[in-house]
Amino acid sequence: MAKVKSKAQKSKNSKKQLKKDAPTLSLQERLAQKRQATKARKEFMDLLTKSLSIGLFLGFLLFLAAGIKAALPAVLGVIVMSFSYKYPRQALIGFLVYVPFGGTITYYIGNSPVLQLAKDSFYIPAAIALWQVCRQQKLPFIIPKAIQIPLYFVLASSLLTLVFINGGQQLNPPPVGLFKTPVKEIPIGLGILGLKVFLGYVPLITCAYYLIRDKKDFLKITRLQIVLIIICCALGLLQYILLVVGVCEGTRNLDGAALFKATLDARCYFGGALVYSPSQGIIRLPGTFVAPWQWAWFLISSTFFAFATGFSDPSILWRLTSLGSLALIFVNAVISGQRIALALVPTCFVMLLLLTGQIANLKRFIPIGVGLAVILGIAVVTNPVVVQERLDSFLVRWNASPPQDFIIQQFEENWKNVDTPIGSGLGRATNSARALGETKLVETYYPKVLYEVGIFGVLGFFALVNVLTFTGFKTYRSLKNRNFRSYGASMWVFILFISYNTYYYPLDVDPVAVYYWFVAGILFKLPTLDKQEKEDADPENTNKKKRLQIKF
Repeated sequence: MAKVKSKAQKSKNSKKQLKKDAPTLSLQERLAQKRQATKARKEFMDLLTKSLSIGLFLGFLLFLAAGIKAALPAVLGVIVMSFSYKYPRQALIGFLVYVPFGGTITYYIGNSPVLQLAKDSFYIPAAIALWQVCRQQKLPFIIPKAIQIPLYFVLASSLLTLVFINGGQQLNPPPVGLFKTPVKEIPIGLGILGLKVFLGYVPLITCAYYLIRDKKDFLKITRLQIVLIIICCALGLLQYILLVVGVCEGTRNLDGAALFKATLDARCYFGGALVYSPSQGIIRLPGTFVAPWQWAWFLISSTFFAFATGFSDPSILWRLTSLGSLALIFVNAVISGQRIALALVPTCFVMLLLLTGQIANLKRFIPIGVGLAVILGIAVVTNPVVVQERLDSFLVRWNASPPQDFIIQQFEENWKNVDTPIGSGLGRATNSARALGETKLVETYYPKVLYEVGIFGVLGFFALVNVLTFTGFKTYRSLKNRNFRSYGASMWVFILFISYNTYYYPLDVDPVAVYYWFVAGILFKLPTLDKQEKEDADPENTNKKKRLQIKF
Protein backbone atom coordinates (compact mmCIF):
# COMPACT_ATOMS: atom_id res chain seq x y z
CA MET A 1 0.00 0.00 0.00
CA ALA A 2 2.84 2.30 0.85
CA LYS A 3 4.47 1.55 -2.51
CA VAL A 4 1.24 2.36 -4.38
CA LYS A 5 0.93 5.65 -2.51
CA SER A 6 4.54 6.52 -3.18
CA LYS A 7 4.04 5.88 -6.92
CA ALA A 8 0.89 7.98 -6.96
CA GLN A 9 2.70 10.73 -5.05
CA LYS A 10 5.57 10.61 -7.54
CA SER A 11 3.11 10.87 -10.43
CA LYS A 12 1.45 13.92 -8.83
CA ASN A 13 4.82 15.49 -8.15
CA SER A 14 5.94 14.92 -11.74
CA LYS A 15 2.77 16.53 -13.06
CA LYS A 16 3.30 19.51 -10.75
CA GLN A 17 6.89 19.72 -11.96
CA LEU A 18 5.76 19.73 -15.59
CA LYS A 19 3.34 22.53 -14.82
CA LYS A 20 6.11 24.46 -13.14
CA ASP A 21 8.48 23.84 -16.07
CA ALA A 22 5.89 24.95 -18.60
CA PRO A 23 6.61 28.54 -19.60
CA THR A 24 4.07 31.10 -18.37
CA LEU A 25 3.08 33.52 -21.09
CA SER A 26 3.25 37.19 -20.32
CA LEU A 27 0.29 39.51 -20.87
CA GLN A 28 1.87 40.88 -24.06
CA GLU A 29 2.43 37.37 -25.44
CA ARG A 30 -1.18 36.36 -24.69
CA LEU A 31 -2.46 39.51 -26.39
CA ALA A 32 -0.21 38.83 -29.39
CA GLN A 33 -1.62 35.31 -29.68
CA LYS A 34 -5.15 36.65 -29.48
CA ARG A 35 -4.44 39.23 -32.20
CA GLN A 36 -2.91 36.54 -34.39
CA ALA A 37 -5.97 34.27 -33.96
CA THR A 38 -8.30 37.17 -34.78
CA LYS A 39 -6.26 38.01 -37.88
CA ALA A 40 -6.34 34.36 -39.02
CA ARG A 41 -10.15 34.23 -38.64
CA LYS A 42 -10.53 37.48 -40.57
CA GLU A 43 -8.30 36.21 -43.39
CA PHE A 44 -10.28 32.96 -43.53
CA MET A 45 -13.64 34.74 -43.76
CA ASP A 46 -12.36 37.25 -46.33
CA LEU A 47 -11.03 34.43 -48.51
CA LEU A 48 -14.27 32.47 -48.16
CA THR A 49 -16.34 35.51 -49.16
CA LYS A 50 -14.21 36.36 -52.19
CA SER A 51 -13.84 32.79 -53.48
CA LEU A 52 -17.53 32.06 -52.98
CA SER A 53 -18.51 35.24 -54.84
CA ILE A 54 -16.22 34.49 -57.79
CA GLY A 55 -17.26 30.83 -57.80
CA LEU A 56 -20.99 31.62 -57.82
CA PHE A 57 -20.56 34.18 -60.60
CA LEU A 58 -18.59 31.73 -62.75
CA GLY A 59 -20.99 28.93 -61.86
CA PHE A 60 -23.99 31.04 -62.91
CA LEU A 61 -22.45 31.71 -66.32
CA LEU A 62 -21.64 28.03 -66.82
CA PHE A 63 -25.11 27.04 -65.62
CA LEU A 64 -26.64 29.17 -68.36
CA ALA A 65 -24.26 27.73 -70.96
CA ALA A 66 -23.94 24.05 -69.98
CA GLY A 67 -26.21 23.28 -67.01
CA ILE A 68 -25.71 22.29 -63.40
CA LYS A 69 -23.16 19.54 -64.14
CA ALA A 70 -20.71 22.17 -65.35
CA ALA A 71 -21.65 24.85 -62.81
CA LEU A 72 -21.25 22.85 -59.60
CA PRO A 73 -17.67 21.65 -60.26
CA ALA A 74 -16.71 25.23 -61.22
CA VAL A 75 -18.00 26.68 -57.94
CA LEU A 76 -16.30 23.97 -55.89
CA GLY A 77 -13.11 24.28 -57.94
CA VAL A 78 -12.73 28.03 -57.33
CA ILE A 79 -13.27 27.63 -53.57
CA VAL A 80 -10.93 24.64 -53.24
CA MET A 81 -8.12 26.20 -55.31
CA SER A 82 -8.32 29.47 -53.38
CA PHE A 83 -8.04 27.74 -50.01
CA SER A 84 -5.38 25.32 -51.29
CA TYR A 85 -3.15 28.23 -52.26
CA LYS A 86 -3.72 29.98 -48.93
CA TYR A 87 -3.36 26.84 -46.79
CA PRO A 88 -1.03 24.50 -48.74
CA ARG A 89 -0.28 22.16 -45.84
CA GLN A 90 -3.95 21.38 -45.26
CA ALA A 91 -4.47 21.18 -49.03
CA LEU A 92 -1.88 18.42 -49.38
CA ILE A 93 -3.56 16.43 -46.62
CA GLY A 94 -6.87 16.94 -48.42
CA PHE A 95 -5.21 15.81 -51.65
CA LEU A 96 -4.04 12.54 -50.05
CA VAL A 97 -7.51 11.92 -48.64
CA TYR A 98 -9.24 12.72 -51.95
CA VAL A 99 -7.12 10.44 -54.15
CA PRO A 100 -8.62 7.07 -53.11
CA PHE A 101 -12.18 8.46 -53.11
CA GLY A 102 -11.89 10.46 -56.34
CA GLY A 103 -13.70 7.88 -58.47
CA THR A 104 -16.65 7.70 -56.10
CA ILE A 105 -16.93 11.48 -55.74
CA THR A 106 -16.66 11.96 -59.52
CA TYR A 107 -19.72 9.85 -60.28
CA TYR A 108 -21.77 11.24 -57.41
CA ILE A 109 -21.29 14.83 -58.57
CA GLY A 110 -21.65 13.99 -62.26
CA ASN A 111 -19.68 12.10 -64.88
CA SER A 112 -17.51 14.75 -66.52
CA PRO A 113 -13.91 14.60 -67.86
CA VAL A 114 -13.17 17.79 -65.90
CA LEU A 115 -13.96 16.01 -62.63
CA GLN A 116 -11.18 13.51 -63.35
CA LEU A 117 -8.78 16.41 -62.66
CA ALA A 118 -10.55 17.56 -59.49
CA LYS A 119 -7.78 16.30 -57.19
CA ASP A 120 -5.35 18.70 -58.86
CA SER A 121 -7.33 21.64 -57.48
CA PHE A 122 -5.80 20.65 -54.13
CA TYR A 123 -2.33 19.80 -55.40
CA ILE A 124 -1.40 22.43 -58.01
CA PRO A 125 -2.16 25.60 -55.93
CA ALA A 126 -0.39 24.02 -52.93
CA ALA A 127 2.67 23.18 -55.04
CA ILE A 128 2.77 26.73 -56.44
CA ALA A 129 2.51 28.19 -52.93
CA LEU A 130 5.33 25.94 -51.74
CA TRP A 131 7.52 26.93 -54.70
CA GLN A 132 7.03 30.61 -53.80
CA VAL A 133 7.89 29.92 -50.15
CA CYS A 134 11.06 28.08 -51.21
CA ARG A 135 12.11 31.05 -53.34
CA GLN A 136 11.45 33.52 -50.52
CA GLN A 137 13.32 31.47 -47.93
CA LYS A 138 16.04 30.37 -50.41
CA LEU A 139 15.35 26.68 -49.90
CA PRO A 140 15.89 23.97 -52.55
CA PHE A 141 12.77 23.03 -54.49
CA ILE A 142 14.22 20.05 -56.35
CA ILE A 143 14.85 17.31 -53.80
CA PRO A 144 17.12 15.39 -53.80
CA LYS A 145 19.77 17.37 -55.63
CA ALA A 146 20.99 14.22 -57.42
CA ILE A 147 17.88 14.08 -59.67
CA GLN A 148 18.38 17.60 -61.08
CA ILE A 149 20.35 16.66 -64.23
CA PRO A 150 18.15 13.74 -65.41
CA LEU A 151 15.00 15.71 -64.49
CA TYR A 152 16.11 18.73 -66.51
CA PHE A 153 17.03 16.45 -69.41
CA VAL A 154 13.69 14.63 -69.56
CA LEU A 155 11.81 17.93 -69.05
CA ALA A 156 13.75 19.58 -71.90
CA SER A 157 13.12 16.58 -74.15
CA SER A 158 9.41 16.65 -73.32
CA LEU A 159 9.17 20.38 -74.03
CA LEU A 160 10.80 19.82 -77.42
CA THR A 161 8.14 17.22 -78.16
CA LEU A 162 5.40 19.56 -76.97
CA VAL A 163 6.63 22.49 -79.10
CA PHE A 164 7.71 20.76 -82.30
CA ILE A 165 5.49 17.66 -82.46
CA ASN A 166 2.28 18.75 -80.71
CA GLY A 167 2.77 22.32 -81.95
CA GLY A 168 3.31 21.08 -85.49
CA GLN A 169 0.17 18.97 -85.32
CA GLN A 170 -1.76 22.03 -84.09
CA LEU A 171 -0.51 24.38 -86.82
CA ASN A 172 -0.32 21.85 -89.61
CA PRO A 173 -2.90 19.09 -89.08
CA PRO A 174 -2.55 15.98 -91.25
CA PRO A 175 -4.52 15.99 -94.53
CA VAL A 176 -7.95 14.41 -94.47
CA GLY A 177 -8.95 11.96 -97.16
CA LEU A 178 -11.70 12.66 -99.67
CA PHE A 179 -15.22 12.52 -98.19
CA LYS A 180 -13.78 12.08 -94.67
CA THR A 181 -14.67 14.32 -91.75
CA PRO A 182 -11.63 15.90 -90.02
CA VAL A 183 -11.07 14.79 -86.46
CA LYS A 184 -11.77 17.54 -83.93
CA GLU A 185 -8.79 17.72 -81.61
CA ILE A 186 -6.50 20.15 -79.76
CA PRO A 187 -2.94 18.76 -80.06
CA ILE A 188 -1.41 21.46 -77.83
CA GLY A 189 -4.00 20.83 -75.13
CA LEU A 190 -3.40 17.11 -75.56
CA GLY A 191 0.33 17.69 -75.09
CA ILE A 192 -0.07 19.87 -71.99
CA LEU A 193 -2.29 17.28 -70.34
CA GLY A 194 0.12 14.54 -71.42
CA LEU A 195 3.04 16.44 -69.84
CA LYS A 196 1.05 16.87 -66.64
CA VAL A 197 0.42 13.13 -66.50
CA PHE A 198 4.05 12.33 -67.37
CA LEU A 199 5.96 14.67 -65.03
CA GLY A 200 3.31 16.73 -63.25
CA TYR A 201 3.54 14.91 -59.93
CA VAL A 202 7.34 15.01 -59.56
CA PRO A 203 7.00 18.09 -57.25
CA LEU A 204 5.19 15.84 -54.79
CA ILE A 205 8.67 14.78 -53.64
CA THR A 206 9.23 18.33 -52.43
CA CYS A 207 5.68 18.68 -51.08
CA ALA A 208 6.07 15.55 -48.92
CA TYR A 209 9.55 16.61 -47.81
CA TYR A 210 8.39 19.98 -46.44
CA LEU A 211 4.98 18.74 -45.28
CA ILE A 212 6.67 16.49 -42.71
CA ARG A 213 8.41 18.68 -40.13
CA ASP A 214 9.03 16.18 -37.35
CA LYS A 215 8.27 12.67 -36.14
CA LYS A 216 4.76 13.71 -35.11
CA ASP A 217 3.92 14.80 -38.66
CA PHE A 218 5.49 11.62 -40.02
CA LEU A 219 3.31 9.40 -37.83
CA LYS A 220 0.19 11.42 -38.71
CA ILE A 221 0.78 10.87 -42.44
CA THR A 222 1.61 7.17 -42.18
CA ARG A 223 -1.32 6.46 -39.87
CA LEU A 224 -3.68 8.51 -42.05
CA GLN A 225 -2.76 6.25 -44.95
CA ILE A 226 -3.66 3.16 -42.90
CA VAL A 227 -7.04 4.68 -42.01
CA LEU A 228 -7.71 5.42 -45.70
CA ILE A 229 -6.76 1.85 -46.65
CA ILE A 230 -9.15 0.40 -44.05
CA ILE A 231 -12.05 2.62 -45.14
CA CYS A 232 -11.52 1.94 -48.85
CA CYS A 233 -11.09 -1.81 -48.37
CA ALA A 234 -14.19 -1.96 -46.14
CA LEU A 235 -16.17 -0.18 -48.88
CA GLY A 236 -14.73 -2.59 -51.46
CA LEU A 237 -15.86 -5.55 -49.36
CA LEU A 238 -19.30 -3.96 -48.91
CA GLN A 239 -19.55 -3.44 -52.68
CA TYR A 240 -18.88 -7.15 -53.22
CA ILE A 241 -21.49 -8.16 -50.62
CA LEU A 242 -24.13 -5.88 -52.18
CA LEU A 243 -23.52 -7.55 -55.55
CA VAL A 244 -23.60 -11.07 -54.12
CA VAL A 245 -26.88 -10.62 -52.21
CA GLY A 246 -28.50 -8.89 -55.20
CA VAL A 247 -28.89 -5.34 -53.90
CA CYS A 248 -26.86 -4.32 -56.97
CA GLU A 249 -27.54 -6.17 -60.24
CA GLY A 250 -24.14 -5.72 -61.82
CA THR A 251 -24.01 -7.20 -65.34
CA ARG A 252 -25.55 -10.56 -64.44
CA ASN A 253 -28.78 -9.97 -66.42
CA LEU A 254 -27.14 -8.70 -69.61
CA ASP A 255 -26.62 -10.69 -72.79
CA GLY A 256 -23.74 -11.56 -75.11
CA ALA A 257 -20.58 -9.46 -74.97
CA ALA A 258 -22.14 -7.13 -72.39
CA LEU A 259 -21.63 -9.87 -69.77
CA PHE A 260 -17.86 -9.38 -70.06
CA LYS A 261 -17.61 -5.60 -70.38
CA ALA A 262 -17.26 -3.13 -67.49
CA THR A 263 -20.01 -0.55 -67.60
CA LEU A 264 -21.10 2.46 -65.56
CA ASP A 265 -24.71 1.29 -65.74
CA ALA A 266 -23.71 -1.58 -63.44
CA ARG A 267 -22.14 0.78 -60.88
CA CYS A 268 -22.75 -0.28 -57.28
CA TYR A 269 -22.77 2.78 -54.97
CA PHE A 270 -18.96 3.25 -54.91
CA GLY A 271 -16.42 3.80 -57.65
CA GLY A 272 -17.17 3.55 -61.36
CA ALA A 273 -17.63 0.88 -64.03
CA LEU A 274 -17.69 -2.79 -63.04
CA VAL A 275 -18.39 -6.31 -64.29
CA TYR A 276 -20.31 -8.81 -62.19
CA SER A 277 -21.45 -11.85 -64.16
CA PRO A 278 -21.27 -14.81 -61.75
CA SER A 279 -22.80 -17.16 -64.33
CA GLN A 280 -19.68 -16.61 -66.45
CA GLY A 281 -17.25 -16.53 -63.51
CA ILE A 282 -16.41 -12.92 -64.36
CA ILE A 283 -16.04 -10.16 -61.78
CA ARG A 284 -14.09 -6.90 -61.95
CA LEU A 285 -14.72 -4.50 -59.09
CA PRO A 286 -13.60 -0.84 -59.06
CA GLY A 287 -13.68 -0.41 -55.28
CA THR A 288 -13.72 3.34 -54.69
CA PHE A 289 -11.91 4.13 -57.97
CA VAL A 290 -13.05 4.92 -61.49
CA ALA A 291 -11.89 1.65 -63.05
CA PRO A 292 -11.22 -1.90 -61.74
CA TRP A 293 -7.52 -1.96 -62.60
CA GLN A 294 -6.97 1.29 -60.67
CA TRP A 295 -8.45 -0.47 -57.66
CA ALA A 296 -6.03 -3.35 -58.23
CA TRP A 297 -3.05 -1.00 -58.16
CA PHE A 298 -4.39 0.70 -55.04
CA LEU A 299 -4.40 -2.69 -53.32
CA ILE A 300 -0.87 -3.42 -54.57
CA SER A 301 0.55 -0.08 -53.43
CA SER A 302 -1.34 -0.26 -50.12
CA THR A 303 0.51 -3.50 -49.34
CA PHE A 304 3.70 -1.44 -48.98
CA PHE A 305 2.10 1.16 -46.68
CA ALA A 306 0.45 -1.46 -44.45
CA PHE A 307 3.64 -3.52 -44.26
CA ALA A 308 5.77 -0.48 -43.42
CA THR A 309 3.53 0.74 -40.61
CA GLY A 310 2.95 -2.79 -39.36
CA PHE A 311 6.67 -3.29 -38.76
CA SER A 312 7.88 0.21 -37.93
CA ASP A 313 5.19 2.10 -36.01
CA PRO A 314 6.23 2.61 -32.36
CA SER A 315 2.66 1.92 -31.15
CA ILE A 316 1.57 -1.72 -30.88
CA LEU A 317 -2.04 -0.58 -31.43
CA TRP A 318 -1.15 0.87 -34.84
CA ARG A 319 0.92 -2.18 -35.71
CA LEU A 320 -2.12 -4.38 -35.05
CA THR A 321 -4.32 -1.96 -36.99
CA SER A 322 -1.92 -2.24 -39.91
CA LEU A 323 -2.20 -6.03 -39.68
CA GLY A 324 -5.96 -5.64 -40.03
CA SER A 325 -5.53 -3.37 -43.05
CA LEU A 326 -3.14 -5.88 -44.62
CA ALA A 327 -5.71 -8.65 -44.15
CA LEU A 328 -8.38 -6.48 -45.81
CA ILE A 329 -6.02 -5.85 -48.72
CA PHE A 330 -5.51 -9.60 -49.23
CA VAL A 331 -9.25 -10.30 -49.05
CA ASN A 332 -10.04 -7.54 -51.57
CA ALA A 333 -7.29 -8.82 -53.88
CA VAL A 334 -9.24 -12.10 -54.07
CA ILE A 335 -12.80 -10.80 -54.35
CA SER A 336 -11.99 -7.88 -56.71
CA GLY A 337 -11.47 -10.30 -59.60
CA GLN A 338 -8.30 -8.47 -60.64
CA ARG A 339 -5.70 -11.03 -61.66
CA ILE A 340 -2.81 -8.61 -61.26
CA ALA A 341 -3.85 -7.84 -57.65
CA LEU A 342 -4.21 -11.54 -56.87
CA ALA A 343 -0.69 -12.15 -58.21
CA LEU A 344 1.17 -9.09 -56.95
CA VAL A 345 -0.26 -8.47 -53.45
CA PRO A 346 1.19 -11.70 -51.98
CA THR A 347 4.29 -11.37 -54.19
CA CYS A 348 4.97 -7.85 -52.89
CA PHE A 349 4.44 -9.03 -49.31
CA VAL A 350 7.06 -11.78 -49.72
CA MET A 351 9.39 -9.39 -51.56
CA LEU A 352 9.11 -6.90 -48.68
CA LEU A 353 9.89 -9.60 -46.13
CA LEU A 354 13.05 -10.57 -47.99
CA LEU A 355 14.37 -7.18 -49.13
CA THR A 356 13.70 -5.33 -45.87
CA GLY A 357 15.06 -8.15 -43.69
CA GLN A 358 11.90 -8.22 -41.56
CA ILE A 359 11.65 -12.00 -41.91
CA ALA A 360 14.52 -12.18 -39.40
CA ASN A 361 12.68 -9.87 -36.97
CA LEU A 362 10.84 -12.75 -35.30
CA LYS A 363 9.29 -10.66 -32.51
CA ARG A 364 7.26 -8.68 -35.02
CA PHE A 365 7.11 -11.09 -37.96
CA ILE A 366 5.61 -14.08 -36.13
CA PRO A 367 2.53 -12.24 -34.69
CA ILE A 368 1.86 -10.50 -38.02
CA GLY A 369 2.51 -13.64 -40.07
CA VAL A 370 0.40 -15.92 -37.88
CA GLY A 371 -2.43 -13.39 -37.61
CA LEU A 372 -2.49 -12.82 -41.36
CA ALA A 373 -2.38 -16.58 -42.05
CA VAL A 374 -5.35 -17.19 -39.73
CA ILE A 375 -7.47 -14.43 -41.29
CA LEU A 376 -6.67 -15.54 -44.83
CA GLY A 377 -7.23 -19.18 -43.91
CA ILE A 378 -10.74 -18.34 -42.69
CA ALA A 379 -11.41 -16.36 -45.88
CA VAL A 380 -10.26 -19.24 -48.10
CA VAL A 381 -12.21 -21.92 -46.17
CA THR A 382 -15.44 -19.90 -46.23
CA ASN A 383 -15.11 -18.94 -49.93
CA PRO A 384 -13.36 -21.85 -51.71
CA VAL A 385 -15.29 -21.40 -54.96
CA VAL A 386 -14.39 -17.70 -55.23
CA VAL A 387 -10.71 -18.40 -54.59
CA GLN A 388 -10.64 -21.23 -57.14
CA GLU A 389 -12.33 -19.05 -59.77
CA ARG A 390 -9.72 -16.31 -59.29
CA LEU A 391 -6.81 -18.74 -59.52
CA ASP A 392 -8.23 -20.40 -62.64
CA SER A 393 -8.81 -16.99 -64.27
CA PHE A 394 -5.24 -15.95 -63.48
CA LEU A 395 -3.71 -19.16 -64.91
CA VAL A 396 -5.83 -19.01 -68.07
CA ARG A 397 -4.82 -15.39 -68.68
CA TRP A 398 -1.14 -16.10 -68.01
CA ASN A 399 -1.10 -19.04 -70.42
CA ALA A 400 -3.00 -17.13 -73.11
CA SER A 401 -0.75 -14.04 -72.94
CA PRO A 402 2.45 -14.38 -70.87
CA PRO A 403 3.45 -10.91 -69.54
CA GLN A 404 7.03 -11.10 -70.82
CA ASP A 405 5.85 -11.84 -74.39
CA PHE A 406 3.29 -9.06 -74.20
CA ILE A 407 5.90 -6.50 -73.05
CA ILE A 408 8.36 -7.48 -75.81
CA GLN A 409 5.61 -7.24 -78.43
CA GLN A 410 4.64 -3.77 -77.19
CA PHE A 411 8.27 -2.57 -77.35
CA GLU A 412 8.69 -3.87 -80.91
CA GLU A 413 5.42 -2.38 -82.13
CA ASN A 414 6.00 1.10 -80.72
CA TRP A 415 9.67 1.19 -81.74
CA LYS A 416 8.54 0.68 -85.35
CA ASN A 417 5.57 3.05 -85.21
CA VAL A 418 6.97 6.09 -83.36
CA ASP A 419 7.06 9.03 -85.79
CA THR A 420 10.28 10.83 -84.79
CA PRO A 421 13.25 10.46 -82.38
CA ILE A 422 11.42 12.88 -80.07
CA GLY A 423 8.18 10.95 -80.25
CA SER A 424 4.73 11.11 -81.80
CA GLY A 425 3.42 13.76 -79.41
CA LEU A 426 2.77 14.10 -75.70
CA GLY A 427 -0.61 12.67 -74.72
CA ARG A 428 -0.90 10.54 -77.87
CA ALA A 429 -0.83 7.36 -75.77
CA THR A 430 -2.38 8.82 -72.61
CA ASN A 431 -5.83 7.40 -72.06
CA SER A 432 -7.02 10.25 -69.82
CA ALA A 433 -6.25 12.78 -72.58
CA ARG A 434 -8.51 11.16 -75.20
CA ALA A 435 -11.14 13.91 -74.83
CA LEU A 436 -8.68 16.38 -76.46
CA GLY A 437 -7.58 14.27 -79.40
CA GLU A 438 -6.97 10.90 -80.95
CA THR A 439 -4.94 8.57 -78.73
CA LYS A 440 -3.38 5.14 -79.12
CA LEU A 441 -3.83 2.39 -76.54
CA VAL A 442 -0.40 1.26 -75.33
CA GLU A 443 -0.76 -1.09 -72.37
CA THR A 444 2.83 -1.08 -71.11
CA TYR A 445 4.55 1.92 -69.56
CA TYR A 446 7.98 2.32 -71.16
CA PRO A 447 6.70 1.53 -74.70
CA LYS A 448 4.03 4.18 -74.03
CA VAL A 449 6.72 6.72 -73.04
CA LEU A 450 8.74 5.71 -76.13
CA TYR A 451 5.77 6.36 -78.39
CA GLU A 452 5.02 9.78 -76.87
CA VAL A 453 8.48 11.36 -76.33
CA GLY A 454 10.77 9.12 -78.38
CA ILE A 455 14.06 7.46 -77.54
CA PHE A 456 15.57 10.56 -75.91
CA GLY A 457 12.60 11.02 -73.61
CA VAL A 458 12.45 7.38 -72.53
CA LEU A 459 16.21 7.30 -71.85
CA GLY A 460 15.94 10.53 -69.84
CA PHE A 461 13.07 9.20 -67.76
CA PHE A 462 14.84 5.90 -67.20
CA ALA A 463 17.88 7.83 -65.98
CA LEU A 464 15.63 9.83 -63.63
CA VAL A 465 14.12 6.75 -61.97
CA ASN A 466 17.56 5.10 -61.84
CA VAL A 467 19.02 8.04 -59.90
CA LEU A 468 15.92 8.24 -57.69
CA THR A 469 16.13 4.54 -56.84
CA PHE A 470 19.87 4.57 -56.18
CA THR A 471 19.69 7.74 -54.06
CA GLY A 472 16.74 6.28 -52.15
CA PHE A 473 18.76 3.15 -51.40
CA LYS A 474 21.67 5.17 -50.02
CA THR A 475 19.25 7.28 -47.99
CA TYR A 476 17.51 4.43 -46.21
CA ARG A 477 20.81 2.61 -45.61
CA SER A 478 22.16 5.70 -43.84
CA LEU A 479 19.37 5.67 -41.22
CA LYS A 480 20.28 4.62 -37.68
CA ASN A 481 16.87 4.65 -35.99
CA ARG A 482 15.41 1.14 -36.33
CA ASN A 483 11.82 2.24 -36.99
CA PHE A 484 12.80 4.87 -39.56
CA ARG A 485 15.14 2.40 -41.26
CA SER A 486 12.37 -0.22 -41.44
CA TYR A 487 9.88 2.26 -42.92
CA GLY A 488 12.49 3.64 -45.32
CA ALA A 489 13.34 0.13 -46.53
CA SER A 490 9.68 -0.57 -47.33
CA MET A 491 9.28 2.70 -49.20
CA TRP A 492 12.49 2.06 -51.13
CA VAL A 493 11.21 -1.36 -52.22
CA PHE A 494 8.04 0.35 -53.48
CA ILE A 495 10.12 2.84 -55.49
CA LEU A 496 12.28 0.00 -56.83
CA PHE A 497 9.24 -2.04 -57.84
CA ILE A 498 7.40 0.79 -59.62
CA SER A 499 10.53 2.27 -61.26
CA TYR A 500 11.25 -0.87 -63.26
CA ASN A 501 7.72 -2.17 -63.69
CA THR A 502 6.49 -1.68 -67.25
CA TYR A 503 3.48 -4.02 -67.20
CA TYR A 504 0.45 -1.81 -67.80
CA TYR A 505 0.94 1.87 -66.88
CA PRO A 506 0.38 2.48 -63.13
CA LEU A 507 2.65 5.56 -63.17
CA ASP A 508 0.14 7.23 -65.49
CA VAL A 509 -2.94 7.09 -63.28
CA ASP A 510 -4.17 7.20 -59.70
CA PRO A 511 -3.11 6.17 -57.19
CA VAL A 512 0.44 5.08 -58.13
CA ALA A 513 1.09 8.29 -60.10
CA VAL A 514 0.66 10.11 -56.77
CA TYR A 515 2.06 7.60 -54.29
CA TYR A 516 5.33 6.96 -56.15
CA TRP A 517 6.58 10.56 -55.91
CA PHE A 518 5.04 11.23 -52.48
CA VAL A 519 6.71 8.14 -51.02
CA ALA A 520 10.05 9.37 -52.38
CA GLY A 521 9.58 12.66 -50.52
CA ILE A 522 8.89 10.81 -47.25
CA LEU A 523 11.97 8.63 -47.76
CA PHE A 524 14.29 11.61 -48.34
CA LYS A 525 12.92 13.32 -45.21
CA LEU A 526 13.76 10.40 -42.92
CA PRO A 527 17.46 11.35 -42.39
CA THR A 528 16.31 14.72 -40.99
CA LEU A 529 13.88 12.97 -38.64
CA ASP A 530 16.62 10.52 -37.68
CA LYS A 531 18.88 13.45 -36.76
CA GLN A 532 16.09 15.06 -34.72
CA GLU A 533 15.65 11.82 -32.77
CA LYS A 534 19.33 11.81 -31.86
CA GLU A 535 19.14 15.44 -30.69
CA ASP A 536 16.03 14.77 -28.61
CA ALA A 537 17.74 11.78 -27.01
CA ASP A 538 20.59 14.06 -25.90
CA PRO A 539 18.91 17.18 -24.45
CA GLU A 540 22.12 18.27 -22.71
CA ASN A 541 23.89 18.76 -26.02
CA THR A 542 24.33 22.51 -26.29
CA ASN A 543 25.76 22.40 -29.82
CA LYS A 544 22.46 21.54 -31.49
CA LYS A 545 21.76 23.52 -34.63
CA LYS A 546 18.51 25.39 -34.94
CA ARG A 547 15.99 23.26 -36.78
CA LEU A 548 14.66 24.43 -40.09
CA GLN A 549 11.01 25.41 -39.79
CA ILE A 550 9.66 26.30 -43.20
CA LYS A 551 6.67 28.62 -42.98
CA PHE A 552 4.40 26.54 -45.14
